[in-house]
Amino acid sequence: MGSRHRVSRTAIELIQRFEGYRRLAAQLPDGRWTIGYGHTRTARAGAEVSKEDAEALLIYDLIGVAHLLNENVYAPLNQNQFDALASFAFNLGEQAFRTSEVLKRLNQGQLIQAACAMELWRKAEFEGEAIVIDAMVRRRAAEKLLFLTPPDGTWVPAPSPILRPLADAGARDLVPADAPVELQASLDGDRAQVRREGGAPQPGGAVRAAAEAVSSRLQTYFVEPPSEAAPEAPEEPRPQADFAPPITPHAPEPEPQPPEDDLPEPEPAGDAATEEPPPASAEAGPDLPEPERGDVETAPRDEAERIAEELSEAFEVPTPPDSAAAPEAEAAGPRVRIDDTAPYEFIPARVAPLPRKREPSIVLDLLLALLGLAFFAAALVWGMAAQPEASGPVAPEAVAWLAGVAGVGFLGVAVFRLLQRLSRAAEQD
Repeated sequence: MGSRHRVSRTAIELIQRFEGYRRLAAQLPDGRWTIGYGHTRTARAGAEVSKEDAEALLIYDLIGVAHLLNENVYAPLNQNQFDALASFAFNLGEQAFRTSEVLKRLNQGQLIQAACAMELWRKAEFEGEAIVIDAMVRRRAAEKLLFLTPPDGTWVPAPSPILRPLADAGARDLVPADAPVELQASLDGDRAQVRREGGAPQPGGAVRAAAEAVSSRLQTYFVEPPSEAAPEAPEEPRPQADFAPPITPHAPEPEPQPPEDDLPEPEPAGDAATEEPPPASAEAGPDLPEPERGDVETAPRDEAERIAEELSEAFEVPTPPDSAAAPEAEAAGPRVRIDDTAPYEFIPARVAPLPRKREPSIVLDLLLALLGLAFFAAALVWGMAAQPEASGPVAPEAVAWLAGVAGVGFLGVAVFRLLQRLSRAAEQD
């Protein structure tokens, strides 16, 4: 770690320029209070501070910032770089600076990359949306310029005829996709407020403001001409169904009824029944043939019966018992209606059991056990009766050993088969 630095007057003036002076304490949205040049540690409601005292509070806050830089930056820094980092860390806060790309590049010795990484911190949350702030862009540019300014004023020359600049495709992310938003912070009043430059904040944020701008622009392009009253077209007769009776276009108006005192006496029923109806007036419309009552009543019924017969033939719909087709259905036998949506019972297929293997006879196991015992007993007798001095192609001890091994083997096989038989019997039970 390099030598310990202290904040100079350059950093103090840079911070004062972007923080702004607040004489009276104002409450922040999170409930805290701020006063002076962004001081929050000892601010309280109703406090008032002069510019000299506000500067003293700023210097007091920068003591912790200087300690943060001296303890976490291990690369050697000059005074301009330290002042730029002091303004940068004061704006970010301790936790954000510790996790920033700027500190990582500084400790790797990449000072130019660290200066470029400062420009990434240019957004703030406003009206529920993280947007690029115009003042943030300007502050990062000033801090970057101070960071890259040589302390002795000697700049490294880069002549244009020799070093012609080229576009850096890897630095495209440093250019904001949207235009930075200009915000104006109010430094008066008991509440800290931020409003858009040129008007009050609109509800809904920048997205709604952009949508309203597009809507107003479209309204200027597509202006609807004033609609003229169109002449009323004569009403055309509506189409009627085939089985419906025709409807007269105009019904005759009812004649006024005379008062009850002037009503004539009713005539006998017989004369009224024989009297013919008066002819239709010419004002009632063209003479239309009066439909027969039988055709009007039977036409819908015939059509419905025809549709019912077609549906019954296509979908096997059971005919109701009161219809004319009931005797034929009873003669042909009862119909079965299949409902595809009803749940059905799953009946598993019957699988024939596999034929059981025939159990081997226990006689074989007994013979193996007896054979093993015989071999083992013969080996014992042969070994005890053999003489050590006897000579021959085969030693008696070897024959006894072979017979004993064979006997033990036969006994083992017999015991194993017996255990298998017992386990199968237990599984079947």
